Amino acid sequence: MNKIPRGAAAALIAAAALTLTACGSGDPATTGGGSRPAAKPAALPTRDVVSSVRTDRAAAALLPADVRKQGTLSMATAVGGAPPGTSYLPDGKTMAGQDIDFADAAARALGLKLKRQAAGFETILPALGSGKFDLGVGNFGVTDERRKVIDFVTYINDGQGFAVREDSKLGKVTDLTQLCGLNVATGAGTTFEATLEAAGKQCAAAGKKDYKVQTYADSAALWGSLQQGRSDVVMSTINGLRFAVEQQPGLKFLNEFHRLDVGFAFKKGTPLARAFRAAVNRLIKDGTYERILKKWGTVPSGIKESRISPPEIK
Repeated sequence: MNKIPRGAAAALIAAAALTLTACGSGDPATTGGGSRPAAKPAALPTRDVVSSVRTDRAAAALLPADVRKQGTLSMATAVGGAPPGTSYLPDGKTMAGQDIDFADAAARALGLKLKRQAAGFETILPALGSGKFDLGVGNFGVTDERRKVIDFVTYINDGQGFAVREDSKLGKVTDLTQLCGLNVATGAGTTFEATLEAAGKQCAAAGKKDYKVQTYADSAALWGSLQQGRSDVVMSTINGLRFAVEQQPGLKFLNEFHRLDVGFAFKKGTPLARAFRAAVNRLIKDGTYERILKKWGTVPSGIKESRISPPEIK
């Protein structure tokens, strides 16, 4: 961001680091607004790509003895986005999504069962620190500020991007000052909101009118704002945006802006991280990992190796 260095933006939002979802709480849902037709939500893929995973003894040996003995872990899951984010199947009870498949597969490789509990995006990371949950999933991106207080085990690469109406004159966004004077919609309590707020003063410095950040806790309202012209552009997850625009007429994915590694989140210093890293690397090696990516249409976001809390991608 020339512009505002991404590292500098991260420093400005350090105080809010734990309350932000990594790539955003607003994984876009498939809904429309009043003046434009909306596509029906796409059915969640339900193909089983996990049950064939068997325990990897070497990875399981890295678990603490008490965890191996009890055989279960508690997992907080952020629910409410569109694919590949976690949603409920038509029964209203069963969670499905890319995060669910990756977590279930890693747990199977470790010989564990997960006790899932839905939780708000903004509550998961603090709850890990207090010991309420053993791990959390919710498309949590790895940032330098979060690495100070949370351990991450990476399993995919996602990040920030933009979507607009097809009649928009906005081109590829490489600098947030290109948004000056526009209404920008994003998820409430997300890194997108923090990034936009941190860079907001750049417009005034460039002699331009500030952009207005419009936040939405509900993804239906977010997309309705774009469809109906109350906002000019949406900033959200790369994978979520691509899925959403495919399901809604009159919209287009603009471009990727900034990539981030995404990982399972753990309490800082937990011995579980090494075991989960070994489990993810096993999934990559035996082909399970690629099957999950293909199921959710996210092959371009695949990684070659899982790491524990790598430095933030700049």
